[in-house]
Amino acid sequence: MRSLIPLLMMLGLLGCMKVSDMAEGTREQLSDAGFLDHSETRRTSNWRLQSDSFIYIAQGYFVPPGSAYPRPNVVAEEAFNGFVEYFPMVRRAKGPAGLEDAMGQARSVGAHYLLYARFASADDRIGTVEEWEDQEALDRLGRDRGVIQLMLIETNTRHLVDSARIRNRGGFLTFYDQKPEDLIGPPLEEYARSLIGLSR
Repeated sequence: MRSLIPLLMMLGLLGCMKVSDMAEGTREQLSDAGFLDHSETRRTSNWRLQSDSFIYIAQGYFVPPGSAYPRPNVVAEEAFNGFVEYFPMVRRAKGPAGLEDAMGQARSVGAHYLLYARFASADDRIGTVEEWEDQEALDRLGRDRGVIQLMLIETNTRHLVDSARIRNRGGFLTFYDQKPEDLIGPPLEEYARSLIGLSR
């Protein structure tokens, strides 16, 4: 009887919570513990954009030391995929560009803002049998990591509206056959949501 009362109280509390909230909470806990992919975004300002803002997305030429990711424009591509749902007027550069070239391209198409991104670091660890056969190094086993840097610049004034740093790491349950570029989609979409003031 004594254990029945706490059990009923626990069931009552669980009844107050939506299943989607429980699932999201569980995902966050597993992510923080390192079992699922995890990302952390640090912004320098709380700037908000209107959803009708025209954003041009470009990526720098910089390739992280010791890393050659397969698609040279992967950050811009993933950012476009994350932004297009929240900002209907968004365009992406066809390939990597320097900051001045990207600013010129953004102005030529009439964009209000330039989102300039780059992979600051990428660590592709061994995650498949084939990669193990190529490298055979125990210290290279494990979860992939990466850092992305973002700058949001107003095209008319060249004012740096916001900058952000996104750190990613893979999870123990999801590291098989994963690359650092596979981790960047969700945090870039979350950054787009934060720019228009939406929470998860």
